[in-house]
Amino acid sequence: MPTLLEIIQKTTDFLTSKGVESARFNAEQLVGHALSLKRMQLYLQFERVLAEADLEKIRPLVKRRAQREPLQHILGTVEWGGLTLKCDRRALVPRPETEELFELVVTRRALVAATTGDTASTAAPLRVLDLGTGSGALALALAKAWPEAQVTAVDASDDALALARENAGTLGLSERVTFLKSDWFSALPAGETFDVIVSNPPYLTEAEVAAAEPEVRVHDPRAALVASDEGLADLRVIVRDAAARLADGGMLALETGIAQHAVLLSEITASGLQRAESVPDLSKRDRFALAWR
Repeated sequence: MPTLLEIIQKTTDFLTSKGVESARFNAEQLVGHALSLKRMQLYLQFERVLAEADLEKIRPLVKRRAQREPLQHILGTVEWGGLTLKCDRRALVPRPETEELFELVVTRRALVAATTGDTASTAAPLRVLDLGTGSGALALALAKAWPEAQVTAVDASDDALALARENAGTLGLSERVTFLKSDWFSALPAGETFDVIVSNPPYLTEAEVAAAEPEVRVHDPRAALVASDEGLADLRVIVRDAAARLADGGMLALETGIAQHAVLLSEITASGLQRAESVPDLSKRDRFALAWR
């Protein structure tokens, strides 16, 4: 019978042949999940001989990944923003870029607090809005980062809201995060304002999705990916209405497409918001747009 290391190596080769990126990492994750072993435990048991019962647990998971089902769907969870989030077809798999947006928002608010000396109201804003919450990743990470904050998370998808509520319950954050079905700002109470508004809205074109990897093209909800008007339609709605929903000194933070910033920054300025700013992601591409009221 094969050893654990041999199965990991064979799985790596097989996934590589199917076009899976980071095939060794995927192989370790799948084998570890099947055998209920953490990654370090795998390394300590490389010489372990696997029984047929072990292989029967591993094979169906590897088959699913070879068919390009997202690793996070197979594992059922994703580690993101210091949280363990349930992950399935009901919402986008939380992306590393969106985790950068979360970190950027927390850092910028802390910087403003340090500059003004107003640590109570600025570093820990009381009112946060996450537009298009999906799995709840941004809303829940911000709720954890700012224990005094009350967070509102909206989405137009009943499925996504159900998943986000499940994540909030698992993380013990249900009392501090309010979930609401809404097409962007439309269902919010009249006159309600926020200290921080964040969003990772749809911003891809149909052509960009068609060219994406199967994990995205086949398994992510299309409505959470694609926007009309060259990917700008939903971003424009958010920018147009954000000024009326931000409290004085409030911040708008958006994840965007990498070729949209010239148009967006102009429209942000025209909307009445101030200090429109383009911030690159870790790969040095224009990814985030910030503005203040």
